[in-house]
Amino acid sequence: MPNAAEKQQLYQDSLRAAERHLSRRDPALRALIKKHGPCLFKPHTRYFETMVGSIISQQLSTKAADTIHQRFKALFAPARVIKPEQILAMPDETLRGTGISNSKVSFIKDLAAKTNDGTLKFNRLAWLSDDEIIAMLTQVKGIGVWTVHMFLMFSLGRLDVLPVGDLGIRRGVEKVYGFDHLPNAEEIEQIAQANGWRPYASVASWYMWRSWGDKE
Repeated sequence: MPNAAEKQQLYQDSLRAAERHLSRRDPALRALIKKHGPCLFKPHTRYFETMVGSIISQQLSTKAADTIHQRFKALFAPARVIKPEQILAMPDETLRGTGISNSKVSFIKDLAAKTNDGTLKFNRLAWLSDDEIIAMLTQVKGIGVWTVHMFLMFSLGRLDVLPVGDLGIRRGVEKVYGFDHLPNAEEIEQIAQANGWRPYASVASWYMWRSWGDKE
């Protein structure tokens, strides 16, 4: 069994293979890959913490979300890893004091409860399909498919996720492929199929995000 360093290298090799595949199949992506360089996905195992952060950051600016998240973590200092049972024991009013809304407090408590009782099996994610992970995590109040798509890509490093509902992806596809309107999910799937994005749709999506920020 490969060690951590070997696993990281294997994953980086997979990203480079994805870039070569997409460059061969899609001239538009070839230009973006040349311009923006290697895809920077960095999978990790801080799954519970990531899902808490995803709930906190919903509908907030990055700055506001970071501020509230730091206050939240300070409640549990000096613990470096916040456990579900610690959150469940924390009074709601204390959590709200960090700036977290009532609804988000209930979502975070639901996440903690479902993790604590085994409904969410974070230790089994490596053996589950994308669809199984979506079905499992969307049992939590406040966690939808988009949130799980981001988790699959940025936490688990899954290579073939296509978040068709993401505004950045839609804007990127609109710009790169010359749409005169914001493309819908079906149109984005058609672009992916026509340009050979599978089985590396996550990597193609990463470059769509980069393209949206490009200045002409």
